[in-house]
Amino acid sequence: MVARVWSLMRFLIKGSVAGGAVYLVYDQDLLGPSDKSQAALRKAEEVVPPAMYQFSQYVCKQTGLQIPQLPPPPKLNFSFRDSWNSGIITVMSALSVAPSKACHYSRKGWDYIKERAK
Repeated sequence: MVARVWSLMRFLIKGSVAGGAVYLVYDQDLLGPSDKSQAALRKAEEVVPPAMYQFSQYVCKQTGLQIPQLPPPPKLNFSFRDSWNSGIITVMSALSVAPSKACHYSRKGWDYIKERAK
């Protein structure tokens, strides 16, 4: 009985976390334009470290454990927008050219076999 309740609790917790993540993505409009995604990333970089520190202080106070101070997250001077878009463009262009390239290479292979068969 306890195992079933525990598995149900695990399922509900995982479902709640997944639902919260989907809601957060939708609420912050992270799947929209990349400008909004970058703004949300900057906002998270500002908000998450203080929140983690406050949570660790709360856990220390409640449990009496000493949690070492986490190092600050690295500063990224990398444009995710340009890289994301260029990667998507490269993949989509390769997929759009794939059928014609396959036809071209199969025709070249067929011509090569015809020449060798003569």
